[in-house]
Amino acid sequence: MVAPWRSPLARSLHKHRHLPHARYLQLATVTPTGEPTNRTVVFRGFAESNDGLQFVTDHRSAKIQHLQVNPQAEACWYFVETREQYRISGRVQIVTGDERRPLWEALSAKARQQFAWPHPGQPRAESKAFAVAAPALPPDTFWVLRLWPDRVERLALRGDPQDRWHYWREGDTWHQVDWNP
Repeated sequence: MVAPWRSPLARSLHKHRHLPHARYLQLATVTPTGEPTNRTVVFRGFAESNDGLQFVTDHRSAKIQHLQVNPQAEACWYFVETREQYRISGRVQIVTGDERRPLWEALSAKARQQFAWPHPGQPRAESKAFAVAAPALPPDTFWVLRLWPDRVERLALRGDPQDRWHYWREGDTWHQVDWNP
C-alpha cells in the first residue's frame, strides 16, 4: 500500500517537472560528535515498490560517516510554484551492491565522471586529476542512499489559513492528521 503522503509528493514533482531544480532537496544528518549538518542532494526516484526516497553519493563524503554512526536523517523539500514544503524523517539505508546499477545507468556521463575524481572535501587537486573518463560500471565510490520515512509533514502555504498535514508510520500502517499551520 502506498503511503498517504506519496501521492501529494508525486503531484508536486509532476507540477514542477519543467524545473530541473525541483529534484533538489536538503538532507540533514548529525555528525558523530552530535553537530547538525545539512547538504543539497538530488532526488533519484522512489525505491522500487516502496516509499523510500533515493539519492546517490560518493562513499568518501562526510555524510556516509555520519549515517554509519546514526542512520536517522531528515529531508526538507520546497516546491516554489505550488508553495509546498515536505519534511521527511526516517532511517537511511546505504546501498553498495548490485542494486546500485539502475541508478548508475541513469546518470549522465558527466555525473558518472565525478565518482572517479579525487576525494571530495579535501584540498584541491591539480586540474589533470579531474580529466578522467567516466567509469562504465559503478565504481566502489558510488553508493546509493535510501531514506525510509517514518514521519512526514506537508505544509501548503497557499490559502488563508494555510494547510498542514502530519503523517507517521507505526509498523506497516501509516496514519494522517490535519495540523494547525
